[in-house]
Amino acid sequence: MAGAPVRRASYKDTLQPALHRRFSSTAILLLAVSYLEALLLANWSSYFWSWFPIGPAGLRALLIFSCGLSILILRIAHYHVGLRTTESGLQNLGSSLISLSTYETGFWYGISSSLFCPIFLFSMSESANLRWVTYFSGDRPRLNERPLFFTCYLGVCALLQTINHYRVDIDRLDFGVSRRSSAAQQNIPSFLPRPFQTVLLKLPSVFGRCAQQALSAVLLCLILYYLVLRSFAWGWALTFLRPFYKLPKSTILPPTLPTDLYLLARCFYAGTLMNFIWASGNTAFSVFMVREPLKNGNPLTSESKDPNGSLLNGLKSKKLSIKSFAVWELSLIARDFEARRQAIYGDIDRKDGPMWSQVYAICMDLLKQIENRVDEYGRPPPSAAAQPAQVTAPKQRVSAPLRQDSIFTNTGDNSGLLGGVEKALDQIARAPGTSPVSELSPLAKKTWKETKEKMLTKEQREALSPEHLRSEIGNWTTSLMKIDYIGGLFRHSFRTRLAGVVMGTPYAEPELYVNAIQALCYLCVHSLAEDQFGNVHRDVPSVIRTLTAVIRKVESLEQRFPMHWTDPSDDRDCPEVDQILDALRLGLEQIVAKFEPFSNDLRLSLGDLRLAKEAMVKPKREEPVPKAKEPAAKPKAVEAKRSEPSTVQRRGSTRRVEMEQVR
Repeated sequence: MAGAPVRRASYKDTLQPALHRRFSSTAILLLAVSYLEALLLANWSSYFWSWFPIGPAGLRALLIFSCGLSILILRIAHYHVGLRTTESGLQNLGSSLISLSTYETGFWYGISSSLFCPIFLFSMSESANLRWVTYFSGDRPRLNERPLFFTCYLGVCALLQTINHYRVDIDRLDFGVSRRSSAAQQNIPSFLPRPFQTVLLKLPSVFGRCAQQALSAVLLCLILYYLVLRSFAWGWALTFLRPFYKLPKSTILPPTLPTDLYLLARCFYAGTLMNFIWASGNTAFSVFMVREPLKNGNPLTSESKDPNGSLLNGLKSKKLSIKSFAVWELSLIARDFEARRQAIYGDIDRKDGPMWSQVYAICMDLLKQIENRVDEYGRPPPSAAAQPAQVTAPKQRVSAPLRQDSIFTNTGDNSGLLGGVEKALDQIARAPGTSPVSELSPLAKKTWKETKEKMLTKEQREALSPEHLRSEIGNWTTSLMKIDYIGGLFRHSFRTRLAGVVMGTPYAEPELYVNAIQALCYLCVHSLAEDQFGNVHRDVPSVIRTLTAVIRKVESLEQRFPMHWTDPSDDRDCPEVDQILDALRLGLEQIVAKFEPFSNDLRLSLGDLRLAKEAMVKPKREEPVPKAKEPAAKPKAVEAKRSEPSTVQRRGSTRRVEMEQVR
């Protein structure tokens, strides 16, 4: 009886518990921020119960925490890795408007603001006049419009945050955050882990942006409320509150406006707190989720029954996020963990081939993808190139050809100005797109020129010239593209276009390629001392040639890559592509330094080594040369004197003429 098939170790089963722990860390930090906001909303009537966690402050903190927790659950459902490389913001807007996830995001931000609204209103004192129902004389209840405006304001905050969520691409997990967070962090206590230090360093600037967004929401709400929302919100508020209060049946709007300086200040305060809950949760999620794939200082797959098999499963994953984590772990293993490297070198009995061969194929495939994309850039589509031009036979005429005689009834041969005008009108009728001036007779052209000079001044004629009109339209378009909210919809930036060509669309993750390059190079370098079977050295020449070719092609593409007319910044920086090039040069330098003494055994020619060393050198970027100042106008006498031939020149020309005559 055949035994049960052995289940292949899944990398997702190893990664998922680590992601759960990171989500827990994010929730703990969000709970701490919620508790601080709960203290800010306390009335401090009792110095003990106002801050004691088991009491009103703790309950308020849990309610505020629920506002941010709904956004964290939304982030788990929609997160992605890689820079968005679509052509323009207008394409992003179109794809977002037809996507269900956009409306789901707006729904959950609206739910979060709806939960925060009663928490803030209940925390305000009676003097703030933010109760839904007020009593003016006796027991006659009236609907208070001030909390109604406040509720609409929080709805506007949710709308702006939804727009900002997709404009800034908050759903992206940037793997470079962990690499950049290793900088010095002096002002943060050292006992905190590095991710907590990174988040705490970001929170002050995040709070400033939240205050700015809250102020923008106040201005926008004032416009929307009095133009669109007031009567609608007033009617619905009366409908919901009439079953509980004896409100008047009339739906006439109150004669006084609800907004004053105190209400706007409280709106700004509440909007800042609510935006800070969202922003702190999003920031912590983006930082904690991209921590290094380590557990207790060891790779995540170290505790698996088949560490190499689990790692291979992640490297072959079709999901970009899982594959990025697996390649990152492979890079850390190749750099820092000698035992795991030796396990990769010595694992030669796998079903699909030795472990090194499979790792080599996966990493080289990523480099080949870059090379193929660069080679395909600028080529015509294969469908257009493959299809031959179809020759269509001319259709048989079913009617008599058009008459080519003059349109005007002409009894004689008109010449002069009248004949030229008739000829021009005839040309306009037959070919409206052509210029009729070119068909005028010399007398008509002269008359047209004299008339234009009499009716228009020189400045007006220059302003109406095609060159001046084109330059004015170009200047106007450039100034319009510099406006962030307008130009962002149409701008095709150099950065995203080049990243899309090198790393693909719709998302490009540079850390995937950087980690693959580092893993491949470190495994090659350490193989000199740790590869017992000598399998790696056979692939070293191919690695050197591939790295050299990719560097040369990407550098050539970056230099000749054109700027789009919608990008007025003239900025040719692409950090993602530069990051890949730096990793390629560093890895190539390490491999050449280690294996150059064995170039004859590896069958590396002098040309291969020369090209590799040339590719290691980072080319200097050419800076734009400032335009030289035009020289001052010189006197005409000096110019005439310089234009006259000198005595030596005249003698030389006379002698050449004499020599020609002798010949």
